[in-house]
Amino acid sequence: MNLYSEHYVTQKTERFVNKIWCLDNSFGESLIENKLVLPNGCFNLAIVSGNAIEVHTSKNKYVMNEGIYFCSQMTNKVLVNIQPKTKVTIIQFHAWTLSFFPKYDLGNFTDSIIKINPEELPFQVEIDSQTEILLNTINVHFEALASLHSEKNIIEKICEIIKIREEEISVSEISSELNFSQRLLQIKFKTATGLTIKKYIQILKFRKSVDQMVNADLEKLKLTDIALYNKYFDQSHFIKKFKDVTKTTPKTFDPDLYFLSKKR
Repeated sequence: MNLYSEHYVTQKTERFVNKIWCLDNSFGESLIENKLVLPNGCFNLAIVSGNAIEVHTSKNKYVMNEGIYFCSQMTNKVLVNIQPKTKVTIIQFHAWTLSFFPKYDLGNFTDSIIKINPEELPFQVEIDSQTEILLNTINVHFEALASLHSEKNIIEKICEIIKIREEEISVSEISSELNFSQRLLQIKFKTATGLTIKKYIQILKFRKSVDQMVNADLEKLKLTDIALYNKYFDQSHFIKKFKDVTKTTPKTFDPDLYFLSKKR
């Protein structure tokens, strides 16, 4: 059985949920250690069954025994150790999804993980649910949410503008396009995601660069090309920003150390 696997939701659910991914060491007899995860602009709900997973963020070390955990936006790489007989199933939410549950204020919550009571969730999750059952539960709930909220809210609109824009966009340009004050946009976005709009843009740009590196032939595609294509000033600027997150350079980056999204 593969340690890492991805499972995809319906098209309607995909408005709120990017995918479900699993780290499965449930049949393993040894510790899986020093694996890495990169920030991608998403929240994660982690369901841990079996023994435990250890996660090191830039702020803290978390030992996550059996239970359900909410993982905030990450701004730096995360180190993961998975104990034997442990499976982690992760629901990956888009940055705007939590803004449809306005009781949550995430303004000061980044690079952090909290254990939550399953009864607090708006949908029912069993610790030992099969992935197919969980997929069905998620699809039913978020398809209904999509129907209930046919109109995009302000956070979803911000993220959509950022994603579809070919050129890098400023907060002032987003403000003009949405006819909202910059200050109000910043407050609303940080409350809903824990990130500033600028930081969210930087994370998306970084992940796009990494995906391009991993899926391209670096002998043919130079770092300068990647840097300029992804709107970095130059190669040096790209390398500096890359090191800020990964603590290594693009040339010494080893994809095999990371859990990276599969190319769809």
